[in-house]
Amino acid sequence: MADSNGTAKTAESRARGIRATGRRRKGPTRRRRALTITLCTLTSVVLLGGAGLGYVYFKLNGNLKGVDINAALGHDRPKNVDDGSMDILVMGSDSRAGKNGEYGKDEGGARSDTAMIVHVYKGRKKASVVSVPRDTMIKRPDCNKDGKDVPGAQRAMFNTAFEVGGPACAVKTVESISGVRMDHFVEVDFTGFKKLIDALGGVDITTRKAIDDDHSHLHLQPGKHTLNGEQSLGLVRTRHGVPGGDGSDLGRIQLQQTFIKALMNQVKNVGVLTNPTKLYDIADTATKAITTDTDLNSVSELTGLAKSLGNIGSDNIDMVTMPVTYDPENPDRVVPLMKKSRQVWDALRQDQPIPKSAIKGSAGDQGGTDKYVK
Repeated sequence: MADSNGTAKTAESRARGIRATGRRRKGPTRRRRALTITLCTLTSVVLLGGAGLGYVYFKLNGNLKGVDINAALGHDRPKNVDDGSMDILVMGSDSRAGKNGEYGKDEGGARSDTAMIVHVYKGRKKASVVSVPRDTMIKRPDCNKDGKDVPGAQRAMFNTAFEVGGPACAVKTVESISGVRMDHFVEVDFTGFKKLIDALGGVDITTRKAIDDDHSHLHLQPGKHTLNGEQSLGLVRTRHGVPGGDGSDLGRIQLQQTFIKALMNQVKNVGVLTNPTKLYDIADTATKAITTDTDLNSVSELTGLAKSLGNIGSDNIDMVTMPVTYDPENPDRVVPLMKKSRQVWDALRQDQPIPKSAIKGSAGDQGGTDKYVK
């Protein structure tokens, strides 16, 4: 990922008859499984630095799917501040259609199973990630899907926004909660996530406690493990098998955040830069796995983004959960801690680090991200 790999990437590109075309962005003017899944994908896309013109370019470009978020939302959005920072909504869909059917019954709609706001600071050397629990009760705004109006709701679970209004409604809901304009959107599904992890050769993690969850088909004893795609999906899905957990989304989010850092470290050591075949397999899998906003749905745009994020290591990412407390009306749900949440969103808008005081006392960040795995 570091700049020192640039020579190796160029050599690979020449060996495959590919010309590098990625460009570095100056700012954001253009433009649960999910953060985990999506950051996994964005991390792997860094390996696309050599993807350019020719057969490989067009093959990978044809894999990508795009949604025109800007056209769908129009001008009634938070101000687009061009200060060199960038905000990306990354999420995963829990649709049970098609190959995802083995994870549960297809009920006719997809919900955002995981959602994370990735704020990349000016200079592109560090980032903050804010997870939004799917069970958070929020005010959902009016949306429009396929030309049809979708009424808002005063009290709705956050993950219903994607279900009733698709990606544009999910973005609109996040912007209404945070007041932060999303520059980009990325979505990944179950099957794509599994294939990506398998293409990378698995991810090494160490469990501090046993994890047993029949719902996500995951059974791990304490100790070191190399998780394949199926096991990795089980880890980022588990909520019933977390030791001492309450079956809510909060413990799962902490597992996801730890897994992302483990994945980023794994990518650095996976050895694809000297293996053009493996590089192509990862690139092919990654581009098939994601849906993006239309400003990102080309290999050249993804490559430019990946290059601009290439200097951000796992130690330079601050991961938190949106400050929440258990809903007094329903203990299986959570509600935002408004004052503390405002501190988080204000920090992102001002391109500042999230203050520790903002998450102190929140139900979402008790015990730290390495409570169960490292």
